[in-house]
Amino acid sequence: MAFNEQLANRIREQLKLFPEDFTEKKMFGGLSFLYQGKMTVGIVKEELAVRIVSDKMDIELEKDTVRPMDFTKRPMKEFVYVSQDGITTETDLLHFIELGLEHAKIKL
Repeated sequence: MAFNEQLANRIREQLKLFPEDFTEKKMFGGLSFLYQGKMTVGIVKEELAVRIVSDKMDIELEKDTVRPMDFTKRPMKEFVYVSQDGITTETDLLHFIELGLEHAKIKL
């Protein structure tokens, strides 16, 4: 399984800011971070994978660094990939973690 371990460590550090408990699970050939069994964010090779509520998809997809997640060769509903350029700062990364957590909480 090949995924960016440095990005995984950055995510782990950011998750310490939340009172919620997260678990890690191997998914999509990479690593995902789950809240109460629901995926929030993950890493597939070098990209961040994020679950986003449908109401916010268009806003996020307007960014040059965000594209639909096409792991199955077709866009997956409420999933996006974020390139490394989209998460250069911890604030950028935290934004996507918060989107993923929002999605998980809505789906519970």
